[in-house]
Amino acid sequence: GDDATIDAATATARKQNFTQIMDKVIAVSGTQSSVDAAGRADEMAYQIAKKSKELKKDMELALSSATLAAVGSATAARTFGGLQCWIETNGSAGTNGTLSTGDGTDAPGAGTNRAITEAILKETIQEVYTAGGDLDVLVVPPKVKQTISGFVGASSSNPRMFTSEDKTFGASIDVYVSDFGNLQIIPNRTMAGLETCFLLQTDMAAAAYLRDFQVNDLAKTGDSEKKQLLVEFTLEVRNEAAHGILLDITE
Repeated sequence: GDDATIDAATATARKQNFTQIMDKVIAVSGTQSSVDAAGRADEMAYQIAKKSKELKKDMELALSSATLAAVGSATAARTFGGLQCWIETNGSAGTNGTLSTGDGTDAPGAGTNRAITEAILKETIQEVYTAGGDLDVLVVPPKVKQTISGFVGASSSNPRMFTSEDKTFGASIDVYVSDFGNLQIIPNRTMAGLETCFLLQTDMAAAAYLRDFQVNDLAKTGDSEKKQLLVEFTLEVRNEAAHGILLDITE
């Protein structure tokens, strides 16, 4: 005869981020369009392909940065909050360092620089798992990838392997087997200047596009053809507690 008691429900917290416009402007002179260039038949097509790669690298750096979300003004461009400004629940910082407050408008506080250790990594992996995350990727700067490849422990049963048949020596750890799942370790050259590593559940973060990549013709003002390669997008963090961050990591 016991009556069912309604369990309390937690309201969903609706977050927001601004979209940001990023572009590359290409100009090819009439002379360049008319002559035969070495290694390519169409100078404009070559420049568009080249600038597309540059734009994608700029986007990747912006996504991993500590840029703050800002609505913009007549004199300042609109910006989205980078991933460093969203993760507040799980992470590790150097002495006196702090994580962000998790709303995209607050950057992490700088702490004492340090090298990554397996203890630091394992602690944050456990935090994310306890918070409900299922990590699958660890994204690191190039120097940090080399440090991780030097780990020796139960997580890497054979970190140094020599194959006599093809005379190769394996000195890399590309998958970290933790107590709570496997992590693919991805070095990111655009993060070479950052002191940050990201532990990510990839289905809980995305680049969300308002306007996908497009090439627009610009007005002709002289002896050149001009085009604008443009994209408008933002960082979508679906659940910040599904991720982790390691700050003040220099190697």
